[in-house]
Amino acid sequence: MDGAAGYAVIDVETTGLRPSWHDRVVEVGIVHLDVAGRVTGEWSTLVNPERDLGPQRVHGIDAADVRHAPTFKDIAGALVRLLRGRVPVAHNLRFDLGFLTHEFARLGVEVPLRHDLGVCTMEQAARFLPQAPRNLAGCCAMADIPLDGHHDALVDARAAASLLRHYLALSHPDVPWSAELDAGTRASWPRLSGEDAQGVRRGVSAQRDGHFLARILDRLPRAPRPVHADAYLALLDQALLDHHISATEADALVDVAGRLGLARADVEKLHRDYLAAVAQAARADGVVTDAERREIELVSMLLGLPPAAAAEALAAADRHRPDRIPRYRLEPGDLIAFTGEMDGGREAWERLASAASYVPHPNVTKKVRLLVAADPNTLSGKARKARGYGIPIVTPEAFARMVGVSPRPAGP
Repeated sequence: MDGAAGYAVIDVETTGLRPSWHDRVVEVGIVHLDVAGRVTGEWSTLVNPERDLGPQRVHGIDAADVRHAPTFKDIAGALVRLLRGRVPVAHNLRFDLGFLTHEFARLGVEVPLRHDLGVCTMEQAARFLPQAPRNLAGCCAMADIPLDGHHDALVDARAAASLLRHYLALSHPDVPWSAELDAGTRASWPRLSGEDAQGVRRGVSAQRDGHFLARILDRLPRAPRPVHADAYLALLDQALLDHHISATEADALVDVAGRLGLARADVEKLHRDYLAAVAQAARADGVVTDAERREIELVSMLLGLPPAAAAEALAAADRHRPDRIPRYRLEPGDLIAFTGEMDGGREAWERLASAASYVPHPNVTKKVRLLVAADPNTLSGKARKARGYGIPIVTPEAFARMVGVSPRPAGP
């Protein structure tokens, strides 16, 4: 993107509504327009907020993607380059500039982002779209501007840029913001390193994170049952509690395999041992139900085993008992913590835990046995502690299955 004078149309997605309440930026989108309103470039990135992501149902950002994203400190230099010499524009400019100014202030950096020297397309709608509602979707509908993928920062920045172009066309040949353009050119910006920082877009986890088994080194296997294999199997059992291996759990499994010196062939053998134990447990009462069969097939798939592995494990379960595999079990009175925004409200899930003879706990300590998280990849403080203590993290739906109830408890 060039540095010519013009407009920088901004949109940020955040963990909440108030930076003063420790809410953070989680995505930034910027579109450059020249003085005439022509698009000259765009840039966007997810931002690791170093905390939980807040209302994910609104912005739709996955914590698995944010794992790959830079922090605000990492992109501060790039943002300075993108904003220097330009008029800031946004739909609800006070909100976006407030968050950006607060983020820069956290780094000890003062930036010349002032509402009175920018253009708010929401406020200007009263002048150019007097019948339109104040929200971005309503203004775009009134101006016949498409808005697909609302609450994606770059999508919303593009929409606000189109609104500004609409306002400029209605004003032609006048330039309604010539004073702001002049002030933007003269504004003094700090010099920061990292002006060429690369952005990270949504969906990066799916692109970069293949099956975790493929990330384990293919060195020579050591023994039929490697020493210390139980540490890997115990972690695997915890990861599979919710019938899903999250991105952070996959990272942990790869890390443990590396620290234990397990080769890929070692790990594949351990996966077959684990599947055999699951099949043996299903065979214990003499009947394998359809639900148990589906679970065995799902576990096989999650472990990266070939399609026939589930049937082979069930057949083998009739002939011999596999080596004992450590399995995770909750007991009445165990402490359970919760984090994130959950359907029905967190209080409803805490009541569910109490009804199942567990004890809801407000914080994560070494005595907590399970953390229930709205997003298993969450970056919340509770999740960081849980991972540090080796406490399993499961989704609310998985917790509901564990206690044998509907996955959507009624709200308060």
